[in-house]
Amino acid sequence: MQHRIVVLGAGYAGAIAAGRLAKRLHREDVAITLVNAEPDFVERVRMHQLATGQELRPRPLSEMFAGTGVELRLAKVTAVDADRRTVTLHDTHGTGAGTELAYDTLVYALGSGWHDQGVPGTAEHAHEIAGRPGALRLRERLAGLAAGQPVVVVGGGLTGLEAATEIAEARPDLDVALAARGALGDWLSPKGRRHLRKVFGRLGITAHEHAAVTAVEADRVTTAEGGAIPAAVTVWTTGFAVHPIARATTLEVTDAGQIVVDGTMRSVSHPDVYAVGDAALAMGPGDKPLRMSCASGTPMAWQAADAIAARLTGGKLPNVPLRYFNQCISLGRKEGLIQYVTADDRAVRAALTGRTAALYKELVCKGAAWAVANPLPARRRRVVRQPLETVTTAEASAEATA
Repeated sequence: MQHRIVVLGAGYAGAIAAGRLAKRLHREDVAITLVNAEPDFVERVRMHQLATGQELRPRPLSEMFAGTGVELRLAKVTAVDADRRTVTLHDTHGTGAGTELAYDTLVYALGSGWHDQGVPGTAEHAHEIAGRPGALRLRERLAGLAAGQPVVVVGGGLTGLEAATEIAEARPDLDVALAARGALGDWLSPKGRRHLRKVFGRLGITAHEHAAVTAVEADRVTTAEGGAIPAAVTVWTTGFAVHPIARATTLEVTDAGQIVVDGTMRSVSHPDVYAVGDAALAMGPGDKPLRMSCASGTPMAWQAADAIAARLTGGKLPNVPLRYFNQCISLGRKEGLIQYVTADDRAVRAALTGRTAALYKELVCKGAAWAVANPLPARRRRVVRQPLETVTTAEASAEATA
């Protein structure tokens, strides 16, 4: 009987995990099903480009996984029963609601969406670019703005910087501003901060620093100091909220709803469940949680896929440390910033800037999408044993560190 592996979510982490598993396990031994609500792979790292009117290359999942042995199931996940080992689906192009899909091993990669942080008016008046639907709505709204109208990007992290610079470059006739809780680029190296301010100045972006936004209205945002910043359009980029399904299960999750995993991305409460990407709380160097990002999700997917394959085939468990090397930031299409970092994601002095950095970032984006459809070649191995269903949490932890 085939071992049933179900992967939920075909973002970077889920799609990479599914493809890597297909490369490592013999098709006669496993049935790999990839569940996703939409038929196309979405390059989430390019949503700021989509929002400004750029056309992105379509990437149908059916084409990306053709001939791999991965079965694509177009459906929305509505529930996970981690004790019965089933997921409930609403098929988007099929039988409708209430379909159950059983698994022997589950890879949970449902990811995250935008987080309004509970700020009044945000849900009603702000736009987000955490996914394709939001980016398309913002695209339509920006296209309808007249020259001189103000656009405010709230959030001084990577997404906020990319959104503000992309909008300002694409629409130099608009009055673009960014509101940051702290100083502009305060986590960057001195060289990185200087370059960021230089680009902001060249693009005419106003930086409102130490300006925590406490309310959003149709025509303005209000800061903690009581000041108002005019905004015909507000773009909200202050972080991500994980998909709520995991919180409704018996899986051990954090207060934020992330599944707690060990070093092999295996749930600490349910050994037949693995979680990758934004949906999981995994620890990196210095015992610091990995941040929600493609830079974290991709190696987490590699780790999970290799661990699953090893446990099924009797191979050696992966023991690759998850670490960071750089932060890649596009600042429009002509400028970029590559901030080199320590293993635990702290900026070092070195940084790459300018056109070279923009090309570097573009190669990273293209490489990430290519890697989804082209997992590294590997020898497919036969399943020699089933994972122990009764393994205890302590045994699972011991196995992970072996």
